[in-house]
Amino acid sequence: MRLTHEQFRELAEKHGLAVTHQRQVVYEAVIASHGHHSPEGIYAAVRRHIPSISLATVYNNLRLFIECGLLREVTPHSTTLRVDGNLKPHHHLVCSRCKSVQDIEIEEDFIDFNRLSRQLPDGFDLTQPLIEVFGLCRRCSAKK
Repeated sequence: MRLTHEQFRELAEKHGLAVTHQRQVVYEAVIASHGHHSPEGIYAAVRRHIPSISLATVYNNLRLFIECGLLREVTPHSTTLRVDGNLKPHHHLVCSRCKSVQDIEIEEDFIDFNRLSRQLPDGFDLTQPLIEVFGLCRRCSAKK
């Protein structure tokens, strides 16, 4: 997905962000990638358009986009940052061996989040119900 400069400007301003060319290219690299990419992967894509950009700039912008809700962090308990441009409700399959992440669509009633909310410790606010299912992907299963 490619945003016009005006579309990105509106999106950034809506979220209180300064509009820069670097931010637009970083954001578009995530949105166009349809996956769950590391900052290093996004950096490689962005460098094709902006050779002088630093990895730190990519990291900083990804973190900023996550903080303001333009992107979602995948597997926040993992040692490696992964970002997801798909903000629609969905869940993930995570390979325990290679750490690949895939989207899965689960029926809304798969888990009763209202019931789950009632079973949480006092003061815990369920803000983003997300299920991560761990196992082995097809490629890693074939290597057994």
